[in-house]
Amino acid sequence: MPSRTKTGLDEDEERVTRAQRLLIGLGAALVHTPFDTATHDRLRSFLTDDADEVLTSLEALRRRPEAELRARIAELCGHNLLAEGAA
Repeated sequence: MPSRTKTGLDEDEERVTRAQRLLIGLGAALVHTPFDTATHDRLRSFLTDDADEVLTSLEALRRRPEAELRARIAELCGHNLLAEGAA
Protein backbone atom coordinates (compact mmCIF):
# COMPACT_ATOMS: atom_id res chain seq x y z
CA MET A 1 0.00 0.00 0.00
CA PRO A 2 1.43 3.43 -0.88
CA SER A 3 2.53 5.63 1.98
CA ARG A 4 0.61 8.84 2.58
CA THR A 5 1.99 12.16 3.63
CA LYS A 6 0.04 13.73 6.47
CA THR A 7 -1.27 17.06 5.21
CA GLY A 8 -2.35 19.54 7.82
CA LEU A 9 -5.18 21.99 7.73
CA ASP A 10 -4.48 25.58 6.84
CA GLU A 11 -5.30 28.36 9.32
CA ASP A 12 -8.88 28.95 8.13
CA GLU A 13 -9.66 25.23 7.94
CA GLU A 14 -8.25 24.66 11.42
CA ARG A 15 -10.15 27.59 12.94
CA VAL A 16 -13.49 26.51 11.44
CA THR A 17 -12.94 22.85 12.37
CA ARG A 18 -12.10 23.70 15.99
CA ALA A 19 -15.13 25.99 16.24
CA GLN A 20 -17.44 23.38 14.73
CA ARG A 21 -16.29 20.75 17.22
CA LEU A 22 -16.65 23.19 20.11
CA LEU A 23 -20.15 24.28 19.07
CA ILE A 24 -21.36 20.72 18.53
CA GLY A 25 -20.10 19.85 22.01
CA LEU A 26 -21.70 22.92 23.53
CA GLY A 27 -24.97 22.19 21.74
CA ALA A 28 -24.99 18.65 23.09
CA ALA A 29 -24.17 19.94 26.57
CA LEU A 30 -27.06 22.42 26.38
CA VAL A 31 -29.45 19.64 25.38
CA HIS A 32 -28.19 17.41 28.19
CA THR A 33 -28.10 20.09 30.90
CA PRO A 34 -29.81 23.21 29.58
CA PHE A 35 -29.24 25.32 32.69
CA ASP A 36 -25.55 24.59 33.24
CA THR A 37 -23.97 27.98 33.74
CA ALA A 38 -20.48 26.78 32.79
CA THR A 39 -21.76 25.73 29.36
CA HIS A 40 -23.50 29.06 28.92
CA ASP A 41 -20.29 30.85 29.91
CA ARG A 42 -18.25 28.87 27.36
CA LEU A 43 -20.79 29.64 24.62
CA ARG A 44 -20.90 33.31 25.57
CA SER A 45 -17.11 33.44 25.56
CA PHE A 46 -16.95 31.88 22.10
CA LEU A 47 -19.53 34.31 20.73
CA THR A 48 -17.76 37.31 22.26
CA ASP A 49 -14.13 36.39 21.61
CA ASP A 50 -13.95 34.01 18.64
CA ALA A 51 -17.09 34.01 16.51
CA ASP A 52 -16.15 36.95 14.27
CA GLU A 53 -12.79 35.44 13.36
CA VAL A 54 -14.38 32.04 12.72
CA LEU A 55 -17.06 33.58 10.50
CA THR A 56 -14.36 35.40 8.52
CA SER A 57 -12.51 32.10 8.02
CA LEU A 58 -15.72 30.34 7.04
CA GLU A 59 -16.44 32.99 4.42
CA ALA A 60 -12.90 32.62 3.05
CA LEU A 61 -13.45 28.87 2.72
CA ARG A 62 -16.81 29.39 1.00
CA ARG A 63 -15.22 31.73 -1.56
CA ARG A 64 -12.79 29.06 -2.75
CA PRO A 65 -13.57 27.81 -6.25
CA GLU A 66 -14.96 24.28 -6.55
CA ALA A 67 -11.86 23.00 -8.35
CA GLU A 68 -9.67 24.27 -5.51
CA LEU A 69 -11.94 22.63 -2.92
CA ARG A 70 -11.86 19.30 -4.77
CA ALA A 71 -8.08 19.45 -5.01
CA ARG A 72 -7.82 20.29 -1.31
CA ILE A 73 -10.08 17.39 -0.35
CA ALA A 74 -7.96 15.04 -2.45
CA GLU A 75 -4.81 16.41 -0.83
CA LEU A 76 -6.20 15.95 2.67
CA CYS A 77 -7.45 12.45 1.88
CA GLY A 78 -4.17 11.50 0.25
CA HIS A 79 -5.72 10.46 -3.05
CA ASN A 80 -7.70 11.66 -6.03
CA LEU A 81 -10.79 9.52 -6.63
CA LEU A 82 -12.32 11.72 -9.30
CA ALA A 83 -10.98 11.96 -12.81
CA GLU A 84 -10.29 15.48 -13.95
CA GLY A 85 -13.48 17.10 -15.20
CA ALA A 86 -15.77 14.52 -13.59
CA ALA A 87 -18.63 15.67 -11.43
